[in-house]
Amino acid sequence: MAVPAKGPAEAEGPCSTPPESSTASQVHPVDEKLHPSRLAPAALQHIAAMYAGVVTPPLIIGQAVGLDTAGQTRLIAASLLIAGLATLLQTLGVKGFVGNRLPFVNAASSAGIAPMLAIAETNAKGDQLPAIYGAVMVAGVFCLAVGPFFGRLLRFFPPLVTGVVITLIGVTLMPVPVGWAQGGDKTASDYGDMRYLALAAFTLVVILLIQRFGKGFVKQVALLFGMLIGTLAAIPFGMADFSSLKSAPVAALPTPFAFGAPEFQPAAIISLCLVMLVLMTESSAGMLAIGEICERECDGKTITRGLRTDGIATFIGPIFGGLPTSAFAQNVGVVSLTKVRSRYVVAVAGGTLLILGIFPMLGAVVSMVPMPVLGGAGIVLFGSIAVSGIRTLSEAGLDDSSNIILVAVSLGAGIIPLAAPSFYADFPAWAQTVLGSGISAGALVAVSLNLFFHHLGTRGGASAAAALKSS
Repeated sequence: MAVPAKGPAEAEGPCSTPPESSTASQVHPVDEKLHPSRLAPAALQHIAAMYAGVVTPPLIIGQAVGLDTAGQTRLIAASLLIAGLATLLQTLGVKGFVGNRLPFVNAASSAGIAPMLAIAETNAKGDQLPAIYGAVMVAGVFCLAVGPFFGRLLRFFPPLVTGVVITLIGVTLMPVPVGWAQGGDKTASDYGDMRYLALAAFTLVVILLIQRFGKGFVKQVALLFGMLIGTLAAIPFGMADFSSLKSAPVAALPTPFAFGAPEFQPAAIISLCLVMLVLMTESSAGMLAIGEICERECDGKTITRGLRTDGIATFIGPIFGGLPTSAFAQNVGVVSLTKVRSRYVVAVAGGTLLILGIFPMLGAVVSMVPMPVLGGAGIVLFGSIAVSGIRTLSEAGLDDSSNIILVAVSLGAGIIPLAAPSFYADFPAWAQTVLGSGISAGALVAVSLNLFFHHLGTRGGASAAAALKSS
């Protein structure tokens, strides 16, 4: 049941309704339709907060599978398109069936990057994206099937487990921006050249300066401004390539299965389904958090509708070139910071992303950002993911010796592929795909040890809601 809107005496915040309007006072802040003068800048803040995160997965995967500029542009456009569709479906929804109807952003998640890179490494060049997309589609179906019963599974994914996984996401992805900072192409003769490293360092310093001295909106979009200034600095040295702007069409709808028909490989599917469980946990936690921020009850049915949106977007996404879809925690932070709780603000942001996805020219603008610039920004982006995991772990009861062992062994298992890439070289192909991803390996160990220490031979346990709220 929705919490009633605040009365005139309390209506002083940015989401409040005018005291003279008795009709408007009955509208909950989540359902409030703001004036365009307030709606547009509020939506822009959401776009700024999520844009770098939306384009990061296609940039990384595109580079890994060796896509040319045109292919990279299509991948980015597809990511923007699916993010827009998923966010619109989540915020507006179909009452009683899909969409949590909260100011909640859905887009391609970075959590799936490492397992997808592992899938790419175990497949031939032409089969890399088809294998990835086949696994993603099955993960979407898995989410749709498990979503209605997910509350019963949440006790197996407490903050102790999700904290390990989120930390590993940031840690295992860190070699990606390091490679970008060195030029991106390991086969190039100038890979690791000092001018690349200098540009990456310059970009990082710019971001830090903006974060330190910037205020309000400028501070929120430090990553974007850092990449913009870094790109401009690269132009005089001939390190910025604008050729993609010449070949990219101004407007075009993504072509279904442009990268080939999906292939369904069991090991790849298992890996992505494990990641989907983690994404569902994050989405559920995000929905509970946004419900509290907006003072609107987020019950089991609301979470089910929200997860159904994740499943639909994840299943449909690969048809057009999209990747696994989940909640964007940074946008929950935007709602908390700005106090603008209207779901229509986020819907406008989703509609804008949808439009951006239809115009590949805009995706080409992103793809022309020099690799070293992305490297400098990526260190901040992926490092912040690891920090989020550490923050979750700090609230997970690490004063208990069993929990310390669980985290230690899980992190160790997750870091093995990073520290020794050839460790699983003699294992079967399916094991290489599952264990070769630090995220999948760490998640498997964390879930197994959580069962061993906290479920087998014990009674009761924390409820799903309590587990989520503690995260």
